[in-house]
Amino acid sequence: MTRQLSFTILLLVLTSHVFCGAAPGTRQPNFILILCDNLGNGDVACFGSKLHRTPNLDRMAADGMRLTSFYSASGVCSPSRAALLTGCYPRRLNLQVNGAALPVLMPLDTKGLNPDEETIAEVLKRAGYATACIGKWHLGDQPEFLPTRQGFDEYLGIPYSDDMTKIPYSDDMTKNTKDKSRETWPELPLMRGEKVIEAPVDRDTLTKRYTEEAADFIVRHKDRPFFLYLPHAMPGSTKSPFASSEFKGKSANGTYGDSIEELDWSAGEILKVLKENKLEENTLIVWTSDNGAVRHVPPQGSNAPYKGWGYSTDEGGMRMPCILYWPGRVPGGALCDELCTMMDFLPTFANLAGAPLPAKPIDGHDAGSLWFTGKPAHSAYDDIGFCYYQRHQLQAIRAGDWKLYIPLNEKVEHRIEEPVAAPLALFNVRHDLTEKHEVSAEHAEVVTRMMKFAENARRTLGDMNQTGSEQRPAGRVEHPRPQLLERH
Repeated sequence: MTRQLSFTILLLVLTSHVFCGAAPGTRQPNFILILCDNLGNGDVACFGSKLHRTPNLDRMAADGMRLTSFYSASGVCSPSRAALLTGCYPRRLNLQVNGAALPVLMPLDTKGLNPDEETIAEVLKRAGYATACIGKWHLGDQPEFLPTRQGFDEYLGIPYSDDMTKIPYSDDMTKNTKDKSRETWPELPLMRGEKVIEAPVDRDTLTKRYTEEAADFIVRHKDRPFFLYLPHAMPGSTKSPFASSEFKGKSANGTYGDSIEELDWSAGEILKVLKENKLEENTLIVWTSDNGAVRHVPPQGSNAPYKGWGYSTDEGGMRMPCILYWPGRVPGGALCDELCTMMDFLPTFANLAGAPLPAKPIDGHDAGSLWFTGKPAHSAYDDIGFCYYQRHQLQAIRAGDWKLYIPLNEKVEHRIEEPVAAPLALFNVRHDLTEKHEVSAEHAEVVTRMMKFAENARRTLGDMNQTGSEQRPAGRVEHPRPQLLERH
């Protein structure tokens, strides 16, 4: 072997360790992914809230990084969570709608995340990680679809949204939400593993119980790498969110604010247990929300400064607050305005853990160069476009500064849902955050380039009544059964 060849091989070995994010003899990093439910960009102080006190999140942002062009892959719960865990657009997974073509999975749904799909948990588990899901799942309530079948060693939580309750919830009807409750649904179950341990669950205590369970998991696995997925149920989907007695009536924004200030407390408890166990410098914490705050009358949440509400493809529906915290690795007090998405978690975590990516194609990108180097870097989506889907319909594309609302696909003749017939419109959403200034006439070349991105998405992922060439089947069961508490 020549001297030059030996040097080349050595260089390849060393660079491979840099690529994987773990040098020889060092422990793989831990990952904690905290996901709130229906919480908007303007709901925490470090992103602009004047109503809610969030000192722990503010400290994480001050010592870490805020992402200000960070997107969910959907404006609603189930599709966004599927994208987060698999690194794929919901349309690729056929989870853009439930079994009845509605936006989210319901109790007793025939649909769920296909067990053949690979989640972050499965990718990291193969690399030696302990894994836990503690919180709201919402990717199918049948045994085939539960977290324990998707790579998680442990699960404690509710299998769908906090407002999907049986009528009546209790004698106190003020606790019952009127917008989704059905007599045919079971009592809202709290599950451990694949068994219901409480029904109906006391929703006031969920944030506290999830936090205590998360802290216990961290302590029990402090001597090995772990992945903790903590998808909270709050502020949730009810018109009166829930909070424990220690936080009720304490905020300046009613029960909504109470729930958010308890979520901030929860983040502080996670930071505390990491510090106590000397794990801070080897743990990446990501804190974000699944979609924007939803419209209530009177308004409770805030997506400021963005336009629109959750459940939409407006910036307020899909542009999320996101904090990265990892002392020594994420630059303190940093801000990243490059386009990133929830689909990037899987490839980024896999690279840092030295784990191979799933065998099937994914849509996310390794964002390590944007998050950890402290140097200017380029978003991968600038070259291919990021897709805003509303159920079956592709409604907009973003690349770089630009967001293009696209007209209906004119090839569609028969529609299974009522589409949004929006005209073509172009906005500079990096600077025009409220989407007030339409500029397509001044930037015809941008429109042309982004329409090419849209056509590629339609071809591969699909559009209204147009099947994509790369779509994969969702999981399905023929005869779903309710998750019930066994009574002896």
